[in-house]
Amino acid sequence: MTNVFKTVTGTIAMVALLTISSAAQTLNEIQNSFNNYRQTALQEKIFVHTDKGAYLTGEILWFKLYVVDGSYHKPLNLSKVAYVEVLDNNNVPQMQAKIELHNGHGSGSLYIPFSVNNGNFRFRAYTNWMKNFGSDFYFDKKITIVNPQRAPVGLTSVAKTDVDVQFFPEGGNLVSGIASKVAFKAVGKDGKGVDITGAVIDQKNDTIAHFQSLKFGMGNFSFTPAAGNTYRAAIRVDNSSPVIKELPAVNSQGYVMALTDNGSNQLQVTVTSNRQSPDGSVYLFAHTNQVVKSASRASQVNGVANFTIDKSALGDGISHITIFDGDKHPVCERLYFKRPAKNMAIEAAADKPSYNGRKKVSVSVLAKDQSGKQLNANLSMSVYRLDNYQTAPEGDITSYFWLNSDLRGNIESPEYYIKNNTAEANEAADNLMLTQGWRKFQWSDVLKNRTPLFTYLPEYNGHLITGKIVNTITNAPAADIVAYLGVPGKRVQLFTSRSDTGGHLIFNTKDLYGPGEIVAQTDIQRDTTYRIDIQSPFSEQYSKTRLPAFDLTTDMKEPLEIYNMGMQIQNIYAGRPTRHFYEPNVDSTGFYGKPDKVYRLDDYTRFTTMEEVLREYIREVNVFHPQKKFQIRVIADKGFLEGDPLVLLDGIPMFDMNKVMAIDPLKIKRLDVIKDRYFWGPADAEGILSYASYKSDMAGTELDPHAVVLDYEGMQLQRKFYSP
Repeated sequence: MTNVFKTVTGTIAMVALLTISSAAQTLNEIQNSFNNYRQTALQEKIFVHTDKGAYLTGEILWFKLYVVDGSYHKPLNLSKVAYVEVLDNNNVPQMQAKIELHNGHGSGSLYIPFSVNNGNFRFRAYTNWMKNFGSDFYFDKKITIVNPQRAPVGLTSVAKTDVDVQFFPEGGNLVSGIASKVAFKAVGKDGKGVDITGAVIDQKNDTIAHFQSLKFGMGNFSFTPAAGNTYRAAIRVDNSSPVIKELPAVNSQGYVMALTDNGSNQLQVTVTSNRQSPDGSVYLFAHTNQVVKSASRASQVNGVANFTIDKSALGDGISHITIFDGDKHPVCERLYFKRPAKNMAIEAAADKPSYNGRKKVSVSVLAKDQSGKQLNANLSMSVYRLDNYQTAPEGDITSYFWLNSDLRGNIESPEYYIKNNTAEANEAADNLMLTQGWRKFQWSDVLKNRTPLFTYLPEYNGHLITGKIVNTITNAPAADIVAYLGVPGKRVQLFTSRSDTGGHLIFNTKDLYGPGEIVAQTDIQRDTTYRIDIQSPFSEQYSKTRLPAFDLTTDMKEPLEIYNMGMQIQNIYAGRPTRHFYEPNVDSTGFYGKPDKVYRLDDYTRFTTMEEVLREYIREVNVFHPQKKFQIRVIADKGFLEGDPLVLLDGIPMFDMNKVMAIDPLKIKRLDVIKDRYFWGPADAEGILSYASYKSDMAGTELDPHAVVLDYEGMQLQRKFYSP
């Protein structure tokens, strides 16, 4: 008996060790897969400080951008360009701009044209890299614009019962026979929460539970759904008639999680299931801003598993808590908010308690940490009058990075959750977390270690201009074709790209500023059957959150009249100074650097044909004319280079040497010569001849009909701030 007992005991111990080893391996696999994903999918966040929230057409909207990494909220120097847009409720852009970024910040301005209608608009900002992760995580805020030249559209009354109500079971699902907490969110047409009361009824109209919103139209209730039953909610707004909404369907099997925060230093997480996990265990995985904070395993005992999370282990802000079964399938998820303990304090003080009209005001600003130590800070400040039209904005950079940037949809009064540490505020914050559901990424892709297929590259050096090259005969994408993109003007800018198998082109520009033209083409001497389509860099992904209805009230009349008068006076008497821009600090040298030889044609005898110019005193080239077709050969130190050189006229490539010879030399100011073979991206050239005309207008030379000429705006020029 003793030997048998020892054998059985040893077998049990062996199984226990194998189970523990398997559980540890499961946790390690989840954590390693998540860390691999995080390293590949770096997150950017943008906050934009606009000078105010309500404008008139004819005014200038000023703004500053702050770009941080998504994990630690520190300035991120990845992207060098941000895109800002003002969209109407139909997502039609009214204003757009590309803003240059330096070390995670940039600034710009938008003139609001008189073509804009009255209404609420969506101001959003993002980088090219952020387009890979969807529009829900772009910076997005509401601004109001009034056009004094257009009468506001008559408004239809909105019934108080016209409320959108959604229900969110904690963890994701309702499961029959298992008690569940269900959160709800009621939002009116103005985008703000609506207070409601209600009851849960089953298909027999029996009342199962009552509920009432706590704050901002959100609240929660608990009940145990029964198998085979369906549930609805009868909702009342004030004393209106009840509105019936369906609750989520009840699953016959599954997992339910419940998080309890009793105010201590620990969180209790209970996972209940009527389904046995494959290995008899469930796993908890928690991360804050994609930094792993907790990973643990618990055994199912009678369908219940319990976890304890130390609050101090979680990071500030929003943590994602996910439950996995033994097959590493995510079965539950919910969010938890930890109020940030450390915030920078900003103190502003004026030099006088009061001022007379038009007197200079001096304001000193001081940034401190929690202990009162002074900090270096990159700040922005705007000053405006608060009245019935211009109200104080909701939210700030602190509440945005800790809350809005990680949540979908509109968050009403986000600063409430940051500044208030009361029992009601804590419960309201948890209701907010419960109404969010599943999050940023697909766990199936993460756990299978699939490398994310990013469509959009980070703009690390400058603005990326993308396009597609198509064979005009077959209408199919053309692969392995070199394309040229030139920017006409005094500064020689040329960019090249080779198409991939899908015909896609990427021109990596640098220091491309302001409005102008671009010219895209292929080498027509080799490729005459291709068309280049330049694509818009602005995102075509849009938030599903609707803007609130536009409303003008009678008490806004007086301030609007004052603003309208000030706007007109500014535009009439000071319109010119508001259109002054800083010159960008860029190298004016052509892309090819310092040329081997510079010829200023006014220093030589003026000839009437370009052939005479090249033959008579351009020593680095030789001109041939076989079979009525001109050829140019550059003479390098070791003899003639093969083939024609790359010839540029005000930065635009000229591939037909007969057209080069037709250029009027009397309109040419300068010729730069590179007398060696030159490589520029995927393109190579047998030397370079770069002509500059007096007027930077290509000396009246017509472009090849195959070339694509587009009006295109590079990064925005910095407007000089002017105040009369």
